Amino acid sequence: MSIAELADCDVLVVGSGPTGLLAACELLRRGIGVRIIDRALAPSTAPKALSLWPRALDILTELGLGEQVRQASTRIDAFSYYSERRPLATFRFTPELASRILPQPATERLLTERLHALGGEIERGVRLLAVDEPAASGDLRQSDAVEVLLQHSDGDLERARVPFLIGADGASSTVRGQLGSAFQGSTYEQSFALVDTRIDGELPADQVQYYQAPTGTLVIVPAPGGVFRFLTVLPPDVTEVSVPMMQSILDERGPRGIRITEPVWQTIFRVHARQATDFRRGRIFLMGDAAHVHSPAGGQGLNNGLQDAHNLGWKLAAVIRGESPAALLDSYQPERIAATRRIVRDTDVQTRAWMVKGRPQLLARDAAFRLLEATGAVSRWYAPVMAGRRLAYPPVRPSQRPASNSCGLRRRLPSGLRLGAVLPQRLLAGATPATPSEWTLAVLAGSTGNDWLADPDWLAAGRPLRIVRLPADAAAALDCASPGYYLVRPDGHIAAHGHAEDVDRLAAELDAVLYRQTQSAQAQGRSDSARQGRSDTAKVRQEPARRPADPTAGRTVEYTHDAVEYAHG
Repeated sequence: MSIAELADCDVLVVGSGPTGLLAACELLRRGIGVRIIDRALAPSTAPKALSLWPRALDILTELGLGEQVRQASTRIDAFSYYSERRPLATFRFTPELASRILPQPATERLLTERLHALGGEIERGVRLLAVDEPAASGDLRQSDAVEVLLQHSDGDLERARVPFLIGADGASSTVRGQLGSAFQGSTYEQSFALVDTRIDGELPADQVQYYQAPTGTLVIVPAPGGVFRFLTVLPPDVTEVSVPMMQSILDERGPRGIRITEPVWQTIFRVHARQATDFRRGRIFLMGDAAHVHSPAGGQGLNNGLQDAHNLGWKLAAVIRGESPAALLDSYQPERIAATRRIVRDTDVQTRAWMVKGRPQLLARDAAFRLLEATGAVSRWYAPVMAGRRLAYPPVRPSQRPASNSCGLRRRLPSGLRLGAVLPQRLLAGATPATPSEWTLAVLAGSTGNDWLADPDWLAAGRPLRIVRLPADAAAALDCASPGYYLVRPDGHIAAHGHAEDVDRLAAELDAVLYRQTQSAQAQGRSDSARQGRSDTAKVRQEPARRPADPTAGRTVEYTHDAVEYAHG
């Protein structure tokens, strides 16, 4: 067994499912050294997760995979509900809110190809046995690394020390177990049966269908290649899934004239609604199924894991590169726990609707569906939630908000652009593309042009910050007509918003999230982090740049830069 030495990487990712692969890709494309391991000797061929909603597609597009996903997947334009085979309600999605169906192995294949293009490689047959993390309190100064014990497929043991560890190793996560983080929640009493198959007969290729009956609900999901997924609660006293069993349920409550011909995968599974009590301890992070599991209703599971990876990737890279303080990592847990809690709640409601029994309850459910269709409430209000368009990370500092609340009523409505939401990319069309690590300061100058918004470049000196000047007609899409700014994180979420008089708040927020460095300090930070992976366990003395006392005055600005000391343990 080798002696524990600091590994030649910045981050060890455990698990090579979609979440672990995306986390590795997000780090690699920002210049961070990554090692990704998986106990399995080969990729899984089980098409477990199918749905990719628009926000997840945005993330994959940003990684360079958008067109490949679109070509390989099918689009779902509607959810159609039936009650005892009679049409009940249909909820349609606009193209901007429609999900796409792509079996999980295909998603993993595309992500693996991207990983290889970025210089990464999956180490298969490598199992995590133990973890030792001294900095359990979250204070990274308590230690400079996590010590891990790995077992290779030939039985050899390896001890390694890595600056950061990501557990993306599934619902039975070894990383979570080693942390001692509880997996709180519940398990549904019923088991579910699933058959993916080709069929004889005609079913719509662009709709998910829900055939509801007093005996249960049958869900039919179209997939690429002429395959359809049939999903239902397992009947009482049945312990195994079989084609005759599913055909019987299909004949009893599903569309008529459909025959199962070529099953490609079938399984029985229990549905859990659980969430880890900690998504982070010190230098260790949990994501994906290692952090949360919930019902497949609505197809949110894979999407939620991808958003975990997207949320953490840029933050971890910024800290390792010495561009941001370690406190930036503190936001991962509260942001993702809150987002997951909402998904667990919503999918639980949908799942329980599948399992309604009793005539009064069935009539009440059917009446609710008819009302939702008649009012258009699902398409107008809930479809954007499922698509990931309503996700917003609430501000936690006064510097993230404007001093005066003059943004108008629409911002307070669910459809308004809220602080913490994703800034619509169409507003940045024509701007020089941001690098993966860059923040964006989008400014809407006043008509007089005599305030600091007309010349904000001084704020970007020494920082990975792109300045984008918005056209005057952008105010309607922003739901705020006042001259002001939007500070946008590398993951596209709005970190701060303010008006022309809030320049001090903006300066304070920039100081809170980004160090200002000379070119030499930046180069030294990248060099040190690449070699030793802990540039922000270093001590950093920050000195904010001076700006004109009067922002509307002349533009002769003298900058002082940070003095950076890198301490390595």
